[in-house]
Amino acid sequence: MAKGEYIVSLDIGTSKVRAIIGEQTGNSINVIGVGSVDSEGIRHGAIVDIDLTVESIRQAVDQAERMVGIHIGSAYVGISGNHIQLQGSHGVVAVSSPDREIGEEDIERVLQQARVVAIPPEREIIDVVAKEFIVDGLHGIMDPRGMLGVRLEVEAYLITGSRTAIHNVVRCVEKADIEVANLVLAPMAASTVALTPDDRKLGVALVDIGAGATSVSVFENNVLVGTSIIPMGGDYVTHDIAIGLRTQTAAAEQVKLRHGCAFVDAASENERFQVPRIGSNHEVEFSQVDLSMIIEPRMQEILGLVRKEIERMGYLHDLASGYVLHGGVVSMQGVGELAEMELQAPVRIAIPDFIGVRDPSFVNGVGTLAYAVRANARNTHAEPTSYARPVRTGGGFLARLRDWFRDFV
Repeated sequence: MAKGEYIVSLDIGTSKVRAIIGEQTGNSINVIGVGSVDSEGIRHGAIVDIDLTVESIRQAVDQAERMVGIHIGSAYVGISGNHIQLQGSHGVVAVSSPDREIGEEDIERVLQQARVVAIPPEREIIDVVAKEFIVDGLHGIMDPRGMLGVRLEVEAYLITGSRTAIHNVVRCVEKADIEVANLVLAPMAASTVALTPDDRKLGVALVDIGAGATSVSVFENNVLVGTSIIPMGGDYVTHDIAIGLRTQTAAAEQVKLRHGCAFVDAASENERFQVPRIGSNHEVEFSQVDLSMIIEPRMQEILGLVRKEIERMGYLHDLASGYVLHGGVVSMQGVGELAEMELQAPVRIAIPDFIGVRDPSFVNGVGTLAYAVRANARNTHAEPTSYARPVRTGGGFLARLRDWFRDFV
């Protein structure tokens, strides 16, 4: 394989840390290596122990390296959490060229103008993303390059994040001897593999039900218009199973993955399994129906909170494409049926179409790879970069992150 054809993503989640290596071929990518280990040091999506998180990252990277036979020096890292916020903004500039043709410089200046807002000192403006451009009063323009005009405006939103949360993620990755090539906002990354162009245009809710939290993101008119975090996820289901079956958490997690069904009506009485009871050497037999009666109420609660969050955001009746679900817990049987009933809308389970990662839990990691390829394809004047070695650019990781998000404009 020629040098420079590799790209690496890191998905640091509450349940798993995943390192995925892709081979870039033109504007597409093939997944050729995966490292997945149990996550330590992370609770409800937030880093609570630096050393344990660093060790989990190292183990995941080592697995991926051994599968492909290369040394990973840098990676694109997904970032999410309840510290990410969107804030509306507006910018306006005069077109600078003598012939009044709008160019890259004018777009850059109007986006920079939209950044001029007051924010709390503990927050960092990651980037400004355009919802639409306005040329001499004409609305609805997505790309004004090459158009003629005197006045260029932008309706945009600012992506802001907690400085502490961002720095902790970067610190963990760098302590694991991995250079942060760039940070990628997880909902944007996931949308590249989970959503169709019609989804993004007509209106859709992208719901990531992770282990420690559930992320709800709304896309409309090809723009991320809202994002929110619900502090409840698949770990709550595991906890309910452990209590209901009186077994250890590790055994409850295995039962959930192997026999779990979120919808009682879809469960089978003939599918039976045994679990060890806490405090004894005896195993007790249960059916999938027994297990489903524990799982369904918690999944109903999570989905109900998702619907309330969409209603709070004001998009309950504006999602023509319904809901797209991903995350480890949605791989259970019956999730789609239960979700359609609870959300009262069309529901689809997103699964990456790549060998070795055809599972809803890999959407964020694979999406980060696809997002990286897309961003690099847009930058036609940039020199090819080898993603299997450290990528160092000036201005620090926040400056790189601003450049990174600008590719979505």
